[in-house]
Amino acid sequence: MDLGLENKRALVGAASSGLGLAVATALAAEGCRLSISSSNETRIAEAAAVISYRTNAKVTYRACDARDPVALADWIDETAEREGGIDIVIPNSGGPRPGTFAELEDFDWEAGYKLTLMSAVRTARAAKPHMPPGSAMLFMTSSSVKEPIEHLVLSNVYRAGVASLAKTLSREWAHQGIRVNQLVPGRISTARVDSLDAAVAAVQGITRQEVQSRLATAIPLGRYGTADEFASAAVFLVSQAAAYITGATLVVDGGALRSVM
Repeated sequence: MDLGLENKRALVGAASSGLGLAVATALAAEGCRLSISSSNETRIAEAAAVISYRTNAKVTYRACDARDPVALADWIDETAEREGGIDIVIPNSGGPRPGTFAELEDFDWEAGYKLTLMSAVRTARAAKPHMPPGSAMLFMTSSSVKEPIEHLVLSNVYRAGVASLAKTLSREWAHQGIRVNQLVPGRISTARVDSLDAAVAAVQGITRQEVQSRLATAIPLGRYGTADEFASAAVFLVSQAAAYITGATLVVDGGALRSVM
């Protein structure tokens, strides 16, 4: 199937590792002209080089702290000016600090708010003027928007805000021909998930492998997903193959969530 992504101008945040890197690589493989960012200049430069080498795509990059509204807007405006607009926008940031309600202080809440919720708001605000009819924005959230996750209270609260933002923008922007959707990862094998599993293992006095084995048994498909599997779903949602899909939430979790909707 031709997804119609050749020469589309795509912007992906937090793309130096994990799901952001996987999605950026998949878009480049489909022929997109790619602009990526992360807070670490060395790591984002390395990611751009790897993506370009693997896909032969045009990849530009910029070090950008998602919590910094000026840096975020500068990166987006610079990309739009260079490319003449942006067709695909994927707001993304690293996850907020794990912890229970009792373990978190005001500083943690404020930091999580800026990193997770406000970075999504600011990316959408800065990108919108550069998005023509037929463009797409895809928010990547968490299964916590459907079912709160233990020890991740900040993610539970702020990812839910991002989910509501995605739905709201899908309705506000539809008449301008801009689609907005949400992609929800379940247990996907990434460095962050490994670190969260390791934290659970330390609390329970077992190995990380034991934690992962136990969690995998609760997934109907019997395993964690891969970053590439998640990226394939992202590419579909921003492509012309999904031209009549907006305001949707697609869950990539191996069937783990029990909710009907």
